[in-house]
Amino acid sequence: MTEHAHSHGHGHSHAHGVAPDADRRWLRAALALLTTYMIVEVGIGVVARSLALISDAAHMLTDAVSIVLALVAMRLAARPARGGYTYGLKRAEILSAQANGITLLLLSVWLAYEAVQRLISPPAVTGGLVLITALSGIVVNLICTWLLSKANRSSLNVEGAYQHILTDLFGFVATAISGLVVLTTGFAQADAIATLVVVALMLRAGTGLVRESGRIFMEAAPAGVDPDALGDHLVSEDEVVEVHDLHIWQITSGQPALSAHILVAPGGDCHKVRRGLQELLSQEYGITHATLQVDHVGEQGAADEVLTLGPRPEAGAAEPAGEHCADAHGPVHRPGPHEH
Repeated sequence: MTEHAHSHGHGHSHAHGVAPDADRRWLRAALALLTTYMIVEVGIGVVARSLALISDAAHMLTDAVSIVLALVAMRLAARPARGGYTYGLKRAEILSAQANGITLLLLSVWLAYEAVQRLISPPAVTGGLVLITALSGIVVNLICTWLLSKANRSSLNVEGAYQHILTDLFGFVATAISGLVVLTTGFAQADAIATLVVVALMLRAGTGLVRESGRIFMEAAPAGVDPDALGDHLVSEDEVVEVHDLHIWQITSGQPALSAHILVAPGGDCHKVRRGLQELLSQEYGITHATLQVDHVGEQGAADEVLTLGPRPEAGAAEPAGEHCADAHGPVHRPGPHEH
């Protein structure tokens, strides 16, 4: 029975690879359209002396870079696990998402500074040219947004590129409004105000991407999963006496993983318990990558010691986790009310 101190299987699918061309086709189409339009917009922005147009073009450049990063990351993530990278390079997608978020934040700081300068001392802006360019930009970004919406947005990597383009779309709407205001009223500060609107949108999108990618890098539990509630759920199952060393994290976006040390009542069927817990995790929490170490209460840690079985501990009086694990990490879950 000492073999139960080892993991009793994973009970998960290894089919985590990215489909080779499922999303790349949509991203490449959006990249080609964005790059072409960006070159045109930079020229028009310089001629019209519009910071709003130049800021849109700069944001469009980050859109293009974000798509390139997404394509590279998808290719890296699709490589099989080998050597020292036992999960493969799946987190390359999270690196890409974080880079996209940081780029948005840095660019928003620069554009905010320039916009404030123009509020104080606004240059002459060619409103008609700004309006026409912004309207055409709306059309281009609508097409690109549609293209990326066809890709798998459950990937934080793809979502990062999508947020770039969606923010750019809203920015073009603001720029079009500012061009119309300048054209009809001569209020030159409208261009800078439109830029500040774009900055606010960039800050919102960038903060979200950095926060979500940071959670994955810091091994936080997936959003919407409460580890304490999950641990209490596991320990409430038949023949489970205690759960400790419970860890829940994400390998990459949409791929949660879990590991835990499970103590089973003396005489209980540990294999049945493990299968039941893995089925519960899969069906109710969407966690299919679960590694459970299952022991009976009373099993000794040393390989040469004889297994001894004692009576099942009363609720709330289970023997300390330290007797089974030299250093229990995190809360210990036992039946009945307990502190986490």
